[in-house]
Amino acid sequence: MKRLTQFTWLCIAVLLLSGCDFDNAMPEERMAESVDGDYERGPNNGRLLQEGDFEVELAIFETGVPPEYRAWVRAEGELVIPSTADLQVTLTRLGNVRDLIGFYPEGDYLRGDQVIYEPHSFLVTVEARYQGRQHRWEFENFEGRTSVSPAMVSAFGIETEIAGPASLSQDLSVVGKTTAHQEYSRQISARFNGIVTAVYVSVGDRIREGQRLLTIESDSSLAPYTISSPINGYISQRIANPGEQTNNRVLLEILDTSQVWAELSIHLSQRNQVTEGMPVIIRSPISEATVTGSIDSFNLSVRPNQSVIARVLINNENNAFAPGTFIEGSIETGEIEVPLAVKRTGLQPFRDFTVVFAQIGDTYEVRMLDLGRQDGEWIEVLGGLNPGTTYVTTNSYILKADVEKSGASHDH
Repeated sequence: MKRLTQFTWLCIAVLLLSGCDFDNAMPEERMAESVDGDYERGPNNGRLLQEGDFEVELAIFETGVPPEYRAWVRAEGELVIPSTADLQVTLTRLGNVRDLIGFYPEGDYLRGDQVIYEPHSFLVTVEARYQGRQHRWEFENFEGRTSVSPAMVSAFGIETEIAGPASLSQDLSVVGKTTAHQEYSRQISARFNGIVTAVYVSVGDRIREGQRLLTIESDSSLAPYTISSPINGYISQRIANPGEQTNNRVLLEILDTSQVWAELSIHLSQRNQVTEGMPVIIRSPISEATVTGSIDSFNLSVRPNQSVIARVLINNENNAFAPGTFIEGSIETGEIEVPLAVKRTGLQPFRDFTVVFAQIGDTYEVRMLDLGRQDGEWIEVLGGLNPGTTYVTTNSYILKADVEKSGASHDH
């Protein structure tokens, strides 16, 4: 069976998820939907909560300040003095984590006493007390959240890991080019001087060890003899033609390019970061071919641009790095331990954030990340995710597609 592409899996996921009859589905097969923002709003564009002639307009305010709640209290259609009303909001997040928010009077409204951190996805419980009467409302304000059954998780290959410490490779990016390995070249001359009677190869021909190259008629014996190739490789130079005298000169040159030197330019300011034996990834920006190796040696001469050459012997059997190829190198100069990191394969864009999907039970929800250093596999997390959180590392795009399909919005 051919391997399915990410786009194919995404199409399958959308078709299957959109084709489910959620109203009649079993609970474990049902996808959780986000609030779409369709509710009655007050004069300040907040959610209007009403009970009789008493109402609270609740809004998340985030213009020029970190996100916070603000509330306007009215009785019989008129704003009440904020200090005469008591208000408390409880935000119940995924995993039964509760944020208790108190309020204090400011101007004509009540202002929440703490920042509402992302994601703004929670069950909201509002409790108000005014003139001896208690009022209570509860509503869902979910975003970036979906629920998926274990069977669907398995079908779509969604994988998870636990967020924790990691070792990040520290890399130095450099450029350079490939050159021939002179120990893998041969210059072909006649053992006995004579007349070249036949040449069987041309420049660019690929040859094998033992393959016939030339026939020479010896001046001393007048007997012909054949010269064969001592190595595998390519004919890089042909300096002989039939009828010419050999005259103790080079007739052909053979170059074996199965291994070549990658010569990387290291600026003197970076030289103390690089030592022999360090692993290197070599990449051709033209063919995008990659190969690995390690620093073999340094050229002690400093070039006019104040750099030295680090040499890496690389495999070139497929000729993707023929001599003269421009290359980019990534030198692994060391490792650094970070207390919290996630795999880059789990990252997804969501609104203006980079997120991973945290898993609690069968429910998955975005976590907005503050990111730091990174390498090819890991990226440091500075904020937005708690250590020990289970998060999605593989095929998280399926969850993102379902969240977007459900019409989730950042609406308060």
